[in-house]
Amino acid sequence: MLLSGARGWGGLPVLAMFNHFFCSRAFFLLCGVVPFVQSAYSQSTEQVHVAPRLAPGEITPPGTAPKEAESTIRRSRPLRADVDLVLVPVTVTDAMNRSVTGLQKQDFTVFEGNEQQQIRYFSAEEPPISIGLLLDTSKSMENKFVTERAAVEEFFKNANPQDDYFVLTFSDQPRLLTSSTQAIDEIQQKLASDIPDGHTALLDAIYLAIARMQSARYQRRALLIISDGGDNHSRYGLKDIRNLVEEANVEVYAIGIFDSTIFRSFEEMMGKRWLGEITDVTGGKTVAAAGLERVPEIAGDISRQMRNQYVLGYRPPKITRDGKWRKIKVQVTASAGTPPIRTHYKKGYLATAR
Repeated sequence: MLLSGARGWGGLPVLAMFNHFFCSRAFFLLCGVVPFVQSAYSQSTEQVHVAPRLAPGEITPPGTAPKEAESTIRRSRPLRADVDLVLVPVTVTDAMNRSVTGLQKQDFTVFEGNEQQQIRYFSAEEPPISIGLLLDTSKSMENKFVTERAAVEEFFKNANPQDDYFVLTFSDQPRLLTSSTQAIDEIQQKLASDIPDGHTALLDAIYLAIARMQSARYQRRALLIISDGGDNHSRYGLKDIRNLVEEANVEVYAIGIFDSTIFRSFEEMMGKRWLGEITDVTGGKTVAAAGLERVPEIAGDISRQMRNQYVLGYRPPKITRDGKWRKIKVQVTASAGTPPIRTHYKKGYLATAR
């Protein structure tokens, strides 16, 4: 889920909570007038230290990820704020994992807890987005590297020219390959010169990517991971990274190429499950590729899904400042004959604590 900027979809002034459902004081001017939301936002930050795992005998965590991210990520505390307007970005896909477009406000139902909410704001527009690509260049990707590069090319075919992006590769440690100042053809040239080798430091790469996203141009932010298995070389643990992405204003997607039957570690064996745990808590998803030929197609589908989201807004009837988690459920009330569809969205937010 993502946070809209001072100017949201279609120029609508919105400063509201997407990923963490950031605090807003919203007022709607209805009666045939486009909704106007005026917000006041205030939030403190703190230095949050994610303790890395150390190899036996190590005193400080070596490697690119802790160094470049300065071993800390300055991020917001879990939201405990006044919420007058909740905005829920929703991705809708069909049984073939294709984006479902053309839905209207009346096709959705939103619940907070067990209570149905009145949808007061609805948008299906496509603003620019800040994107990070995380590409596995470990030794196990040696026979899949050409396919991975093809997937990157397919992903960028659907890019908005205004998108902000960077690319990280990871093997023994993550490495920033390109930033948003470089063109897409430069990305392909640099990837072509890489030689897959080493282990898989996926969790370190996610950590570094979240750190870079703090200076992203847009409030809509997403990561795409392309990898063939689990982590076997990171300093950071799964629980730490899962908590990190759950609190971050970033959707995480992954393409898993799980075709190996020989695993060098328990982490690799659990790779599919762990990727799913990380992506699901952000409102994103993990798509398993049945074969190499499917990977570029999946990358294109995910690129389109990132840019084809519905945004539903509601105002909770009762605002209880108890600091508890509020569960959200979204249903698509499609007409008969519509093929099976799936919805992807973040499942809740933290209310304010007095």
